[in-house]
Amino acid sequence: MTAKRALITGITGQDGLYLSELLLSKGYEVWGLIRGQNNPKMELLREILPDVRIVTGDLLDLSSLMKSMTLARPDEVYNLGAISFVAYSWENARLTTDVTGGGVLNMLEAVRLYQDIADHEVKFYQASSSEMFGRVQEVPQSETTLLWPRSPYGVAKVYGHYMTINYRESYGMHASSGILFNHESPRRGVEFVTRKISQAVARIATGKQTTVSLGNLDAKRDWGFAGDYVEAMYLMLQQETADDYVISTGETHSIREFLDIAFGTVGIDDWSGHVHVDPRFFRPAEVDLLIGSSAKAHEKLGWRPKVSFEDLVTMMVESDLAAEGGTGAGGAPASAIRAGA
Repeated sequence: MTAKRALITGITGQDGLYLSELLLSKGYEVWGLIRGQNNPKMELLREILPDVRIVTGDLLDLSSLMKSMTLARPDEVYNLGAISFVAYSWENARLTTDVTGGGVLNMLEAVRLYQDIADHEVKFYQASSSEMFGRVQEVPQSETTLLWPRSPYGVAKVYGHYMTINYRESYGMHASSGILFNHESPRRGVEFVTRKISQAVARIATGKQTTVSLGNLDAKRDWGFAGDYVEAMYLMLQQETADDYVISTGETHSIREFLDIAFGTVGIDDWSGHVHVDPRFFRPAEVDLLIGSSAKAHEKLGWRPKVSFEDLVTMMVESDLAAEGGTGAGGAPASAIRAGA
């Protein structure tokens, strides 16, 4: 049998890297869509995943996506590409809307047109987001919860989510959306609060800085491990019928709890002197509580998260400690557990 072929947009992000590893381990031929030749993460991708094949394209340019489809000839497309930093979406709502929302439409159209030309079904995955729930209308949130986004990013994700449903219903496409709640890893970008904390804790522990500035410490999120969540993406495209699934841990934790574990990993019990609350980091419209119900994914996909919240935080801090040349609370050399980097 010939190997399955997958095309992944946003392949240089944490999800793209973990998903590529998973698919390669299953014998897939993996293609990654990169916008331009000067992507700053290209070197990391080639170092970690030399077997991934690169194709250039732009989510804003349908013709380039069609060319990419023709070159990769995928059986599965995972659309992970987006402007994904929520805070930036207020600074540039138009670009966020075009890429994070309109880019989904372009990818769906590229897949639809390619299918017609190649006479070959392509299964499509859209990376939807728990940010779509925003001002939550019920707790926990499920696939049927009313969407009420509270950021330009969340609004753009809602557009992409419903466009995916529309293409599934209009054209019979195998198009699924994963409504993923917050998922983190040592590969998370340092602009995100979880990695900002883990890196700062590592630098504080090694004497390279003394404080970290954060926003709302009482915000609560449902945090899981990105390596677990990409398995759910894969499972969705192995189903006979396309559908939408909430992917979450079913637990909620505050930023304060994240700080407790992160600083505890390096032996600091009282972190109050190291954390500065800066109003600049508060959102114009806050999402105060996110917690998902993955009952549908448990039942239909057989998926469950494996890494606990405490293990996730510890993993991230230990990875950053190793990068900073530091040691854990017990004095043993820190290791990048599960980092895969």
